[in-house]
Amino acid sequence: MNKNDRQLQAEMENIVADEGVVTRFRLYSGPMAKIVVAIAVIWALFQIYVSSFGIMDAVKARAWFFGFLAVLIFLWIPARKNEGKTRRLPTVWDWICVVATIMAIGFLLFNYDDYVETGVHIQADYWFGGLGILIAFEAARRAAGNVMTILAALFLLYNFFGQYLPGTFGIGNLGYERVVDTMWWGAQGIFGTVIGVAATYIFLFILFGAFLRRSGFIDFINDLALAVAGRSAGGPAKVAVIGSGFMGMINGSGVANASSVGNVTIPLMKKAGFKPHFAGAVEAVAGTGGVIAPPIMGAASFVMAESLGVPYRTIMLAAVIPAIFYFFMCFLSVHFEAKKLGIEGMPKNRLPNIWLVLKQRGHLLIPVVVIVAFLVSGTTPLYAAVWAMLSIVVVSWFRKETRMGLREILEALAEGAKGVLTVGAACAIVGVIIGTISLTSIGLTFGNNILELAGNHLFLIAFFTMIICIILGMGVPVTASYVITATIAAPLLAKMGVPLLVAHMFAFFFAALSDITPPVALAAMASAGIAKAPFFKVALTAVKLGAIGFIIPYFFLYNPLLLFMGGSMMNTIIAAIIGLIGVVALSAGFANWLLIKTNIVQRLMLIAAGLLMIDPHYVTDLIGFVLLVSVYIWQKKKRNNEDQSTGLESNSFTALTKNSGEDGR
Repeated sequence: MNKNDRQLQAEMENIVADEGVVTRFRLYSGPMAKIVVAIAVIWALFQIYVSSFGIMDAVKARAWFFGFLAVLIFLWIPARKNEGKTRRLPTVWDWICVVATIMAIGFLLFNYDDYVETGVHIQADYWFGGLGILIAFEAARRAAGNVMTILAALFLLYNFFGQYLPGTFGIGNLGYERVVDTMWWGAQGIFGTVIGVAATYIFLFILFGAFLRRSGFIDFINDLALAVAGRSAGGPAKVAVIGSGFMGMINGSGVANASSVGNVTIPLMKKAGFKPHFAGAVEAVAGTGGVIAPPIMGAASFVMAESLGVPYRTIMLAAVIPAIFYFFMCFLSVHFEAKKLGIEGMPKNRLPNIWLVLKQRGHLLIPVVVIVAFLVSGTTPLYAAVWAMLSIVVVSWFRKETRMGLREILEALAEGAKGVLTVGAACAIVGVIIGTISLTSIGLTFGNNILELAGNHLFLIAFFTMIICIILGMGVPVTASYVITATIAAPLLAKMGVPLLVAHMFAFFFAALSDITPPVALAAMASAGIAKAPFFKVALTAVKLGAIGFIIPYFFLYNPLLLFMGGSMMNTIIAAIIGLIGVVALSAGFANWLLIKTNIVQRLMLIAAGLLMIDPHYVTDLIGFVLLVSVYIWQKKKRNNEDQSTGLESNSFTALTKNSGEDGR
């Protein structure tokens, strides 16, 4: 293997974090390295063709996707964590899994048309179907982690043993053949909507992010953020908010951001004077926010659009104001913390020149403009992603420093395919959960129990939904957490008169925020490792910095004006502006600082003011505004008194020194 091959392989076989799981990939040497990369490139090209131009039956297209996915997982991801990273060949067990995948998928592809035409199974269908289900679990165990796999296994076992449970959760005897028919041969199990979204939207947008990275876009964004915010108070932390938030929009994973961008931003924040746990929390919150931030949100947003049957731009528009609130609070929290600690910005001579940055690499923003323009115009996200990727290659040729040749394009294709493995495995295995909910009606049973427990009170139902999201998000990818929760809880909220889009957005927010919510909080865990800070301290600080994300879903649940629903555009804009002022108050209350350090009364007044102004009603807005202004005047007067007192002490000291000098003479 020549020098270039080794460099490519070293770059591609590193630790990759995506959708809630940190996975160590093998580093092959020799011909096997080229074979694995070649399979990944072929898969990427195949998915681009099928997702944009090709015509194929949905189940067959998803089966091809799953086949490539499983084969690459078995070749790239070790079955055991303690296995050596560098190998020349896969293990015997890996080859067995690869052959089993080819057999199960091959049998389905060759026999699916006959099954659809006759509607009758032969015995071999059930045996190969069972083999395929086992493959899905082994692939998920390696790529998506034990938590996700165990959760899916419990749902699968419920199909067989639920008949022995007493009470409302007991079900009839379903039998092996009926379960396999649903999970493998039907469109509600492994090859259901969720993996369909992974095979199209998610794949192409992860590929889009890979092309951006290979063109030097990450370095450009970091330099641009430094040039814009580096000189202000707490500049390095603000750079982390801007840079990580922007990259989060591209890759849709808080854990991926913490594990990649955090390696640059967290040391910068610590060096500037921020405490390690605060630096880790800022990175976790900013990266997680990208999952809910348009124009390119997390993978779950594509699932939502597909499930609701609405254009993606509808989802994108609904998330605009909540995302602005979220990042504004994070930005302000950093600012107040910097003021409290006396942390100034970085020296001008250490910062890049904004005009020079834009001149040298500003053309890399064109693909982002292209994809936003396509999404806003109503074009399908698939075509938007394909054209955006093409524009990246073309735009990269504008300057020699960013030019992508054949090698860089192949690297981007392979890197994108690699980035899909974790989320793809999670989407495949969550199909088992969705299939179980459909087959056993456990979702309806669970929902009825919640309704009975909550007594038809919307707030209690919403609260239980939040708890379910957080629990299911413990070590589970955001997409899987959202799909499960939305399947169970969104219909409950809809029964209470909540618009379906609002109900799904509610579930989506809390599924995303599970990445910073203890006791698991995977994004906070990744950041804590880089910051070398106690995990729980990082996680609790992250919850405080991202508090608006936990609050605002309850507001748009009762009044969807902040989602551009239920009112005029002018009313929405006014509510957003007043809400932003409320975010200032809320941030100051949580940070314990406005102009100076707050006392307990001022802090409570600020938090109350923030909550009142975020609620889009004129009466609450007025009360909140009065509270905020009162605290501002109170603090301004106190600060002026302290300044005067300091000035008097300084003058007295000067006079005393002068008199002492005169006496000495």
